[in-house]
Amino acid sequence: MLNSTLIGALPCTSAAPPPPPKMEINSMPEALQLHAQILKTGKTQQKSLTNIFTFSALSSNGDLTYARLILHSIPSPDSFHYNTMIRAYSRSPDPIKALHFFLYMARNSPIRPDKFTYPFVLKSCARLGLSHQGKQLHGVEVNDVTVVSILRACAETGALSVGMRVHEVVKEQRIGLKAHVSTALIDMYAKCGCIKNARRVFDEISVNKDVYSWTAMIAGLASHGKCEDAIDLFNQMQELSIKPDERTMTSVLSAYRNAGWVSEGYRFLKTMHKKYGIWPTIQHYGCAVDLLARAGHLSDAEELIKKMPIKPDGVLWRTLIWGCKVNKDMNRAERLIDHLKSLKMDSNDDCGNLVLIGNVYASAGKWLDKARTRELMNKRGLVKPPGASKIEIDGAVHEFIVGDSDHPEAEKIYAKLDEIEEKLREEKYQPKLHEVLLEVDDEEKAFQLSHHSEKLALAFGLIKTSPGTEIRIVKNLRSCEDCHAFMKVISKKYHTDIIMRDRIRFHHFSNGECSCKDYW
Repeated sequence: MLNSTLIGALPCTSAAPPPPPKMEINSMPEALQLHAQILKTGKTQQKSLTNIFTFSALSSNGDLTYARLILHSIPSPDSFHYNTMIRAYSRSPDPIKALHFFLYMARNSPIRPDKFTYPFVLKSCARLGLSHQGKQLHGVEVNDVTVVSILRACAETGALSVGMRVHEVVKEQRIGLKAHVSTALIDMYAKCGCIKNARRVFDEISVNKDVYSWTAMIAGLASHGKCEDAIDLFNQMQELSIKPDERTMTSVLSAYRNAGWVSEGYRFLKTMHKKYGIWPTIQHYGCAVDLLARAGHLSDAEELIKKMPIKPDGVLWRTLIWGCKVNKDMNRAERLIDHLKSLKMDSNDDCGNLVLIGNVYASAGKWLDKARTRELMNKRGLVKPPGASKIEIDGAVHEFIVGDSDHPEAEKIYAKLDEIEEKLREEKYQPKLHEVLLEVDDEEKAFQLSHHSEKLALAFGLIKTSPGTEIRIVKNLRSCEDCHAFMKVISKKYHTDIIMRDRIRFHHFSNGECSCKDYW
């Protein structure tokens, strides 16, 4: 088992990680000289130590052993420092040490793994091959904590093949009988797009399914659009007198939301405390507002926000404004934008608020207002997160961002996209130009749409897999209308099922149709 002695008793802080420092050091002698100067002053200089640390860890001329030494002397290491060590070891001759750092983060440190951690953890797993021989996973003790940590990484990134290999280890080591391991397997399969495998694991739990297993299965079914099955499973849970918790309630409300069952979902929210003894939280109200707004019940959604006993956050107001945009109620949207601007929100909400506000102005053709919003974002140093999509090929996770040209096979990917677009023209497919919220001509809009991240991931998947192979894509944002229509046509034209997870739910594209029935 991993303990703090493996990587030293490091002081920690949960502060947000700083941006990667500039690489001002060009050689290890320079790094050593700078370190000597710091030691001579007797003062700890976090920024300079971080510079030395980053060069030592990541440079081809660096020294990983020295990087670990520097890490011990940094007074407040954060997720940037941990992730840098995991990244460095994932490409070193000794990738097992990347898992040591990851497990330390997962089990002993107040700094939790984040979205930057997992790709390098999975790279290490792929390089290690997750050997099934013996009780050791190439030096990492195979126990329930190890397995759950890696399964969570697989779920986060959509790394199905690694998750399946971990499942084989679970079977061999007979640790799948532990409830939290089974729950992690259900969650991994559901989030990697294999809801049938998730259900199989759930059904194989012969006795004592706990609330966490039931909730993971209900949430998985809801996210895959199998909303009636999710509600039926919740009813079975009630019949067995298993008491639900707050997450169970969120999962059930998500099922109602994804199905568009407005009256049933609203009734469930209103009776939660009376029937189940659980007071609605901000997450539960968020599901209900999304349900109402998406279905066009904008007045009811606004009234719910105003009357709820909890102070609404920026996410709730954004959900309603997004509903106004979708349902083309621009008067209400602009009134709510004015209200949102008047509120004192957490600074973390600023970027999301301003991005949505800019999009609403663009949808209404108010380009000057959008430009002012963009200027305000620049002034505050806020950057809209780019659309990013991941696809797993042969155990390796590849990530693409919109307009990505950095991938080693970028030339082949764009050639494949040209081929796809030619086939789409044969099908009389027309891009949804209104999705491009820029003041540019139609040709430029079509160009922008063609380079969305999920289309790049799909093209790469078609290149790397044999015809008819199921393709799975994970996207960080809600899928746009054009990409959704694009996937439907491709699934029919290429006779390929596509399973895409966006920020809200799963979309199963098959033979020109989507499991969401165009309601998302």
